[in-house]
Amino acid sequence: MVLDAFSVRVALGVVTLTLFVLFIASYRRTKSSYAGWWAIALLEYMLGNAAFLLNGTTHQLWANPVGNVLVVAGSFSVWAGARTLRDLKAAPWLLAVAPAITAVASVLENPATNVWSGGSVYLAMMTLGIALAARDLWLIQGTHSHLHRGLSMAAGLLAIYYLGRWGVYTMEGPGSATFRTYFGPAPSGLISLVLLVTVSFSMTALSSDQLIKGLRERASRDHLTGLLNRGTFLDLAGTELKRLHGTESGAAVVLADLDHFKAVNDEHGHRAGDAALKAFAEACKASVRSTDLVGRYGGEEFVLFLPGATQERAENIAAEISRRMSSMEVPGGGAFPTVSYGVTSSTPATADLSFMIEVADAALYSAKAQGRNRIVGADRLGAATIADEARS
Repeated sequence: MVLDAFSVRVALGVVTLTLFVLFIASYRRTKSSYAGWWAIALLEYMLGNAAFLLNGTTHQLWANPVGNVLVVAGSFSVWAGARTLRDLKAAPWLLAVAPAITAVASVLENPATNVWSGGSVYLAMMTLGIALAARDLWLIQGTHSHLHRGLSMAAGLLAIYYLGRWGVYTMEGPGSATFRTYFGPAPSGLISLVLLVTVSFSMTALSSDQLIKGLRERASRDHLTGLLNRGTFLDLAGTELKRLHGTESGAAVVLADLDHFKAVNDEHGHRAGDAALKAFAEACKASVRSTDLVGRYGGEEFVLFLPGATQERAENIAAEISRRMSSMEVPGGGAFPTVSYGVTSSTPATADLSFMIEVADAALYSAKAQGRNRIVGADRLGAATIADEARS
């Protein structure tokens, strides 16, 4: 029995439309980037296959290239969705290149009379898009359920299938018995139909994982600056300090306070104060390493935990933050407030987060007492003295 390509495509269109509606509803509820990209991919697949239904009619001239472009775009939308699960984004131009190349190839090969106009490029781009999605799904870290491994293998098998389509098409042509039997529109449509239904169930679970991850991320972050909130910072820094103690490594703590911040709010309004807080946060992010922790300690006060950093290194980072902040453009003109810092470091034998913060706080107090806009460091030997002086 020979599969009817038209019937398979109609069935594929109905299933795709149903899944599209379901995933649009999922995206509106969860705002999951993955669900959004999957919905876009389903829409592109659905419209592309609808265009293919016009083959053999007077509309084939435009419908065939449009179908090729949309289906290729759908594959790259799946790739873009897979990248969101790795907290990465696909540049818009990367998503546009393959459909654009497919469009040119399709138009140049007489689409009015040639059902497979641009076929070699179309199949190559489909293989590339699906293979990229398989790769990114495989590289997802353990924050998501292990379903991504199965999805990656399914996408990999589909990419291999499309590679086979491309190989047979290139060597034997679309009219060969091998191509029509195993790689033509009907068998490929049936395989796509089964995969769409199967994969969509896994997509739901991954979208939910992404939503939960996003909620956890928002719960651990300060909503204004995007830095860690106080509780999360203390938990992560405490855990990291214990790890460092086991490896006989030290660390440094920096407490920072924006000078005369209340005056900024009083004179220029809370919007100016918020801009200053966000500017300081951006300066911190640009100055520290990916392994460093930065949190909003409260109000206009911030805290940094620098694993393995010496006292000198920590003070240099504080100076770099102030330099970056002072060079930033202030909305409405003027200048951002200066910053005072208290810095301390610890050897493994004296590693205690609460004590380090207390010493850094005492050093910060000293910086303000000396006129603000400066960095005061307290080493281990002078820690007790400066803490006692601050409390007296």
